[in-house]
Amino acid sequence: MSLPEITTRPAGVHVHPARAVVDLGAITDNVGVLRAAAPRAEVMAVVKADAYGHGLLPVARAALDGGATWLGVAQLAEALELRAGLDAGAGGPAAASDGAAAPAHPPILSWIFAPGAPLGRALEADIDLSASAPWAVAEIAAAARATGRTARVHLEVDTGMGRGGARPEAFNELVAAAAAAQAEGTVDVVGVWSHLACADEPENPATGRQVEVFTAALAQAERGGLRPRVRHLAASAGTLFHPATHFDLVRPGIAVYGLSPAPAVASSAALGLRPAMTLEARLVVVKAAPAGTPLSYGHTAVTTTDTHLGVVPLGYGDGIPRAASGLGPVTVAGRRYHVAGRVCMDQVILDLGPESTDVAVGDTAVLFGDGRDGTPTADDWAAVVGTINYEIVTRLGARVPRVHVPAGREDA
Repeated sequence: MSLPEITTRPAGVHVHPARAVVDLGAITDNVGVLRAAAPRAEVMAVVKADAYGHGLLPVARAALDGGATWLGVAQLAEALELRAGLDAGAGGPAAASDGAAAPAHPPILSWIFAPGAPLGRALEADIDLSASAPWAVAEIAAAARATGRTARVHLEVDTGMGRGGARPEAFNELVAAAAAAQAEGTVDVVGVWSHLACADEPENPATGRQVEVFTAALAQAERGGLRPRVRHLAASAGTLFHPATHFDLVRPGIAVYGLSPAPAVASSAALGLRPAMTLEARLVVVKAAPAGTPLSYGHTAVTTTDTHLGVVPLGYGDGIPRAASGLGPVTVAGRRYHVAGRVCMDQVILDLGPESTDVAVGDTAVLFGDGRDGTPTADDWAAVVGTINYEIVTRLGARVPRVHVPAGREDA
């Protein structure tokens, strides 16, 4: 069988042949869904890790426009970047989706730092800090004395995650240290918080046990003379599946980006969420290949018929999991294919089949998006490599341009 040559299709000029298109309107709408799910609580949009790979500042602004009143990041450097970016772009409050004004200077919580971190910079930038142990309170108080600023602190209790936070039996010691610093005037304990381990399993009794431990910790804080104004426990799954975890503030992360925290329980669509990111690339090679052509490193795949091959310029250097070799779903011209052979650092191969004579160099391959029109989703990619949608979007490499589409626009 002789296959015809395929011509190059003219297209617009793109410096990079791949991009992640981020729908900021979806971000705004998703925050609205989360507000409705926790109507008596404020919403902290978690924008750590470059907003789960979606782009820190544009996403933060879109989340505030959707009604989030707090922002959260893990690392201190992220918090400083976020505050500087928001302050630099402040030109008056934008209108939130429900007509209210987005906060011009929202509180930002950062919860990871090591001894010796530049906490004075955090206080000067008006960053809230988390403390899990007396040493952290001591360093925060020292920074407050050095800068002349009172530090806003959230005490973290380990209610069953085994990660950050003081163990319940050690929480009184943390409360005492914080109360002493507050009496000194260096610290204002504005919050007590924790994190749920199994909230994505709605029937798992661990969540109920964590609520009990958290409630006991709140009572410990009150007996120690503290009156925290925001008590927060729920992330995305808690917000959506466990109303008893809402307290004063919820901290959704993955759901802000339109992805379900528990796809086996409820899909994004079932939860009213819209995935915000579409990862796409232009085919850089399309060519005919005979049956028996080995593909990619190790020749782990071989064409079974005369066919056409397409090369997508994305690889593990861009965050495409190498474990998706032979598995990762991709659509081109409305037809679904999968990665043929091993994922390379910068590219993957598609076996387009013998009939794909209408596919040309420059055509768009979609690796994942919102699932409309049959495109794969981050959940699809997570399923084939045995991971979670969080990892699929967050691991996307920095060299892939993010194109942010404002609300009300679908072109990019």
